[in-house]
Amino acid sequence: MVLFAPSAGGGQDTIFTGTNSGASTVRIAVADFKVLGSDPQSAALRSTFDATLYADLATAGIFDIVSKSLMPPGTPGTPSEIQLPNYANAPASAAFVGFGSLNVTGGKLIVNGYLFDAKNLQYPQILAKQYSDEPSEDSARQIAHQFADEIILRLGGGTPGIAETKIYYSQASGGNKEIYVMDYDGADGHAITHLGTISISPRVSPDNTRVAFASLGKNGFQIRMWSLVLGRMVNFNSFGDLNQSPAWSPDGRELAYSSTRSGTPSIWISDSNGTLARRVTSFKGGDVSPVYNPRTGAQMAFISGRTGLPQLYTMNSDGSGVQPMTDGGYVSSPSWSPNGQVLAFAWDRKYGPGAPGGQDIYVMEVATHKWQQLTHDGGRCDFPSWSPDGRHIVYANSSDGRANHTRIWTMLADGTQQRPLTGPGADMPNWSWK
Repeated sequence: MVLFAPSAGGGQDTIFTGTNSGASTVRIAVADFKVLGSDPQSAALRSTFDATLYADLATAGIFDIVSKSLMPPGTPGTPSEIQLPNYANAPASAAFVGFGSLNVTGGKLIVNGYLFDAKNLQYPQILAKQYSDEPSEDSARQIAHQFADEIILRLGGGTPGIAETKIYYSQASGGNKEIYVMDYDGADGHAITHLGTISISPRVSPDNTRVAFASLGKNGFQIRMWSLVLGRMVNFNSFGDLNQSPAWSPDGRELAYSSTRSGTPSIWISDSNGTLARRVTSFKGGDVSPVYNPRTGAQMAFISGRTGLPQLYTMNSDGSGVQPMTDGGYVSSPSWSPNGQVLAFAWDRKYGPGAPGGQDIYVMEVATHKWQQLTHDGGRCDFPSWSPDGRHIVYANSSDGRANHTRIWTMLADGTQQRPLTGPGADMPNWSWK
């Protein structure tokens, strides 16, 4: 959900994203899970599970998490063991409480999780789930992500959580760049390609089965396709020249990208195999970085240098109805919010030698062109990408402007809670659709 404050004129306006809309956050307590049985793995797995669940809820942007120092003593593992008044009353003063148990038995990790309304003593149960998987650190993390998303779905207005989503990115590796993937919180980052060249701009398909990206070959950068199902490259027709910055349509049937096959960089659209390609822009100055409106698929945002320095534009997906969104500075890397109302992008508003300020992440309401700056004085920021719940944005940041020092950061969509997810060399993040 994204709302905008009324404004009497142009300039910067406060953009309400559901994390800063003035609505009170939900106060929730998360008890440490109770270890059942005597398997020696259980304690370590419980520690991983507890830490992951707490972090998932704390970063969701909709909760006020009760500090561990304010929690009542004990580790209730079942509904019969929970003493709700201890959580509802001060100092915890929680509206809801999550709790449960963890056990390793029969070669399986078993987790029972509960969510209770702390103030409803007669019918407190909101959620009860059991999870089973192999007993490993990764399984404990993934179960915690699943349980966190269940809680967020029920207490967050029906919007699914993002704890199980992935972020794809380009990572410097031995003089090359490969396509990597990590959990939404930066854990388990690993390569999915091993092409031994420069691969950039990954874009995962809406059904999470393929990743399109641009890769440097003998004919320059070309669009390539990796199947997450088959674990290998699959065919995408190439026509030579320079092809880059792919973007999926919301239905996954088409891919837009920038190509120089007609001379000046222009926006082209093909099917998901690279065939039936058609050109939809033809202006001098170059058109790059297309991105579909994920709500409708009927609009695109893109960057064009047709009037000089690169600016942000929107158009219908057939190339008609071109509208400028910015009229100054240097703009790059648009990303459309899931509800189709807001664009995030990188903008150096005072671009030029000796100009003050720098390149930061901004958001703009498409209908009114009202904008808000989200990052300030943190170095060069670029490549924003929205989370599927619309509450978070991931982006690339280099504190000193050097490309090899770029890290991937995340923040709430109002610009708060900024924190790094990766070490240096990570760039061009793309959040999975779900």
